[in-house]
Amino acid sequence: MIPFQELPFFMIAALILAISPGPNMIYLISKSITQGKKSGFISLTGVICGFIFHIIMVSFGLTAVLLAVPFAYTLLKTAGTVYLLYLAYQAVRPNSKNIFDVDQNISHDSPKKLFTVGFLTNVLNPKVAVFYLSFFPQFIKPEYGSVFTQSLELGIVQVVLSFSINFIIVLTAARVALFFSNNPVWIKVQKWFMASVLTYLAIKMAFSKAK
Repeated sequence: MIPFQELPFFMIAALILAISPGPNMIYLISKSITQGKKSGFISLTGVICGFIFHIIMVSFGLTAVLLAVPFAYTLLKTAGTVYLLYLAYQAVRPNSKNIFDVDQNISHDSPKKLFTVGFLTNVLNPKVAVFYLSFFPQFIKPEYGSVFTQSLELGIVQVVLSFSINFIIVLTAARVALFFSNNPVWIKVQKWFMASVLTYLAIKMAFSKAK
């Protein structure tokens, strides 16, 4: 086990990752506002499972192999980039829904779709894998015991922090939904702002390189 005094810096880094605007945060805010807290929590479950996927990959050394093979990394990065651009288009396409629209008559996504999209949004984000590969080795030491156990320990800490931050995001997004929906000026601004952020994230991901 990693001594507790060795964890604060890792926790700070994990906290920064959690509060940094990205696909996960955008997706959770969108679903929480348009479909309510329940949908937001289901989406959050998918996102957290995505984190667990990355943690398992790192713990077994599979992610290191993935990022070491240019083709494999490029494939994952390309899939993530295309997905983000698709979300950007959905935000500004004609007759697209405003993410702050709280009309209760709209058709809600099924729990399965909410979970799946949340999961894929995280799994297709190489930034998460790069974060784990960049920070885990700095805190894992053979003298602390099993490397596999230490990796899981760090993963659990990161997941708990991420879940806590995103849980608050879901609650906050649901509470401010009516405020945004009652301000028409936000409709166009929100759509293009969201599309711009998603496009920026897609471009940033497209030009990112394996560490």
